[in-house]
Amino acid sequence: MDILQFYTLIEYCRNKRTFIQTHNIPDPDAIGSAYGLKRLFRHYGLKATICYDGEIDRISAAKMMDMFGIEMFSNRDLKDTMTRDDCIICIDTQKKAGNITDLNGSEIAVIDHHPEVDYTLTYNYLYKDIQKVGACCSIIASYFKELEIDPGSDTATALLHGIKMDTLQFTRGVTKTDIEMFAYLHDYADQDKLNGLESSGIIFNDLKTYSAAINNIHVFDYLGISYIPFPCPDSLVSMVADFIMSLKEIEVAVVYNVRPDGLKFSVRSERRDVDAGVLISAALSGLGSGGGHAAMAGGRIKSQRLAELGPFREHFINDRFMKMLGISNRRNLKQSLLPSSNINIEVKDIIP
Repeated sequence: MDILQFYTLIEYCRNKRTFIQTHNIPDPDAIGSAYGLKRLFRHYGLKATICYDGEIDRISAAKMMDMFGIEMFSNRDLKDTMTRDDCIICIDTQKKAGNITDLNGSEIAVIDHHPEVDYTLTYNYLYKDIQKVGACCSIIASYFKELEIDPGSDTATALLHGIKMDTLQFTRGVTKTDIEMFAYLHDYADQDKLNGLESSGIIFNDLKTYSAAINNIHVFDYLGISYIPFPCPDSLVSMVADFIMSLKEIEVAVVYNVRPDGLKFSVRSERRDVDAGVLISAALSGLGSGGGHAAMAGGRIKSQRLAELGPFREHFINDRFMKMLGISNRRNLKQSLLPSSNINIEVKDIIP
């Protein structure tokens, strides 16, 4: 953290309307980061409004907002009132990163833990802090620590929850900073509230999504690819990708969701030689867009481009990812199962 530069940001925002914008469809890490930064601004006597585009579609995200009284305003609420004179701080995302809507304000700062996009390399932000850590909440927690500001119980709990969610309980993309911030926040956090946030991560209707993913999975060497043939929330696609990664045979997971507006991809990797962000970007090159971390990434193909995948969409996508990974073995674990062992799980088989 560049403290002098941060103080410059604070003073610049003092007489302006300031918005803290998360990536579209914000998850707990984005919400916790924005909430923490807003509380930090309040310490310096500044007001800030948290905003986003899309929907709040993860149960834990909605529960988090209710528990701490976090106010967030959608683009629908603000599009008629924001002006170019308003300040925007991008958090857990970057302008033109592919997962953020360009709102009618001026982006003056970015705080993020995703790889730096080309636009950010050339754009002259007043304040820029992009760190390679497991969660953006870890960056905001470090601000409280370095500035010697007491975060308070709610802020600490929200930040800690964001760190745990984005690192998948400290099993994905964890860095020394994430561990240090966990230790720092632990003494401030309300453990009862934290436990409440981490319970009931899915609802009954989510089971059909898991069922579809299981029935449609194919495994080629260490690569597992599955698809969900009906629309579902982005957060659920990500959760299914994490679930697929729990299979012993899989080291790289690709899950895509079929929607009216195209295909939504979620990618996971636990191999050091496979960067999930690079993989999805390469696999969708010329068809869509994608990017993210070494361990997890996402992407999209818009409906207008789906005809280019041909009549056998599933095979096209499988071949595309296999080619990117240099996997030539066409042996499919699902196809190699004996007929009597075919996977065919329905929700009714899971619930008595």
